[in-house]
Amino acid sequence: MKLEVKKIGNSTGVILPKELLAKLDLKQGQWLYVTELPDGGVRLTPYDPDFEKAMQVVEDLMVEYRDTLKALSK
Repeated sequence: MKLEVKKIGNSTGVILPKELLAKLDLKQGQWLYVTELPDGGVRLTPYDPDFEKAMQVVEDLMVEYRDTLKALSK
């Protein structure tokens, strides 16, 4: 897919076609995250990679401290 960089007011941006918005399940007002790739490219995703990392840390802690969390929940 090829997107044109355009002047929008005093800013510069790209307009995402409705097909791409549907594929990414994005609606107006939602965020699109940009991740730089080692080869110099970029990745666009509706998922926050920092949130993803934080959730992995929480999941690991929950597994490690399963018995303690179970005791605390009583």
